Amino acid sequence: MNAFIEGILNLTPGHIIMFIIGSILIYLAIKKEYEPMLLLPIGFGIILANIPLSSAIGENGFLTILYNAGISTELFPILIFIAVGAMVDFSPLLKQPLMIFFGAAAQLGIFLTIIFAHMLGFNLKEAAAIGIIGAADGPTSIYVANLFAPKLLGAISVAAYSYMALVPIIQPFVIKMLTSEEERKIRMDLRMNEVSKTTKILFPIAVTFVAGILVPTSVPLVGSLMFGNLIRESGVVERLSKAAQNELANLVTLLLGITIGSTMTADKFLTPTTLLIFGMGLIAFIFDTAGGVLFAKFLNLFLKNKVNPMVGAAGISAFPMASRVIQKIAQKEDPTNFILMQAVGANVAGQLGSIIAGGIVIALVSSIM
Repeated sequence: MNAFIEGILNLTPGHIIMFIIGSILIYLAIKKEYEPMLLLPIGFGIILANIPLSSAIGENGFLTILYNAGISTELFPILIFIAVGAMVDFSPLLKQPLMIFFGAAAQLGIFLTIIFAHMLGFNLKEAAAIGIIGAADGPTSIYVANLFAPKLLGAISVAAYSYMALVPIIQPFVIKMLTSEEERKIRMDLRMNEVSKTTKILFPIAVTFVAGILVPTSVPLVGSLMFGNLIRESGVVERLSKAAQNELANLVTLLLGITIGSTMTADKFLTPTTLLIFGMGLIAFIFDTAGGVLFAKFLNLFLKNKVNPMVGAAGISAFPMASRVIQKIAQKEDPTNFILMQAVGANVAGQLGSIIAGGIVIALVSSIM
């Protein structure tokens, strides 16, 4: 009875606000299907962590134990990348290597947002953690945020996954602002080179070597992604590939989500800083899209066979959502125009680009601080 009364007496307006936020995330996950695999457990984790005197957090709380075991050690993001690698087919990129440049150009938002965040008063490590929201890649955002700004982890994670879910709203607006109707109707050559099984197997190995040598800090991220892809493409460990795509992905996603939610307690989350992070996250996504589109328009100044600038917008890491959005816009402008394969190639390139960009950010900030 005393514990019951104590719980009621310790209930604050902040707790109630966090209950509402958690409930909104659960609603968006179930009703709107916005990133339900993450937003639903995050929402419930918020509720668990904000119940007054909750024993789910604290020294012996199971959520704190999960945080120490999987987030502090950066284990959960790494395991997620193994699962993602096992799911991704890099063939569209290998068939059209030019798309790798769009995967790089669409990371513009990361670096611009770091500059803006630093100008707003965040220290360099915090600014880097906020800017990485522009990677449009949840695990990368979590990895860098935990490394540089653990106190901002909850806000950064929710911002990253929320804006990924809002790609169908954000990208069409930016694309139409930067392109003409004529540009959006550009058709692209569908002829692509065939990719051998040997090439598919060598690709993850080669990428690991090249990225690892050039950006050593990217090895945990790139290496785990490429390991998962090697499992997929080798063709000799089908059970491991399926386990990575299903059991590993599902289990780690569940634990990752509810653990991130547990970091979002009222005293840490309900601050002006959180609003700034969400604002910076939106800026990052807008500039990511703009970077890809403007780079494609720049290339068209020199190319005989023009690139549909919308394909550049698919260079963000939100896979496969971004490529689907681009194809939908293309068909709205011209029902007979199909640029999905090109968009998928750029989208897959964005998966690599975001991870390498994350490694570059880690290396640069670590060398300065």
